Amino acid sequence: MTYPTDNVRGSGHRPRLLDAFCCQGGAGMGYHRAGFEVTGVDKDAQTRYPLGFHQAEAVAFIRTFGAGFDFIHASPPCQHDTDCQRIQNNDHPDLIAPTRAALNATGRPWVMENVRGAARKLHQPVMYCGAMFGLRTYRHRYFETGGGFTLTPPGHPAHTAPQAKMGRPIPEGWYGQFVGNFSGVDLARQVMGVPWMNRDGIRECIPPAYTQHIGAQALAHLAAPAVAA
Repeated sequence: MTYPTDNVRGSGHRPRLLDAFCCQGGAGMGYHRAGFEVTGVDKDAQTRYPLGFHQAEAVAFIRTFGAGFDFIHASPPCQHDTDCQRIQNNDHPDLIAPTRAALNATGRPWVMENVRGAARKLHQPVMYCGAMFGLRTYRHRYFETGGGFTLTPPGHPAHTAPQAKMGRPIPEGWYGQFVGNFSGVDLARQVMGVPWMNRDGIRECIPPAYTQHIGAQALAHLAAPAVAA
């Protein structure tokens, strides 16, 4: 594990955001575009991560350094709760509860994201969809908030475009799922807004449009004057 040794609070220019379980940086890029200085952390080396990065176990990093950031985003591994992993009977850790405990211990505002299969474990999650942002994918993702932060998503348009089945080529006018061993990496990069990612990153990522919208609300929350008890 590698950890930073300096104080990670911002210098007054951009609020500092910790992107925990960052993978290749879909979430982090959205927060960066919103106006945060972003640091990613992941247990695996992420050579494609486009922002500042530390290789470390994310829950331990949150517990040790999370209080020094202005805002925290966490995307604990979703494989435990995905349909394809259940079908394959693969074993993956369930880190939602330990991540929540670590986030709450920081005293900072936070967001924790996961897939539909994990929504029942999240506390009053808010759902985001690609159709909310004009993306040609639905990719529902669920966001729990804490530390005094609450979240309002855009309106959810009806799903009028057909969606190609998992792993199948995408006909003209259809939406793609871009999960599993999907075809059309170049198209997925364009649709999702992640030109730096490979297939491994794309099939798990949050489109940056989602977290850019969340980040704007997070900045407003941080800028709001504290209410006296």
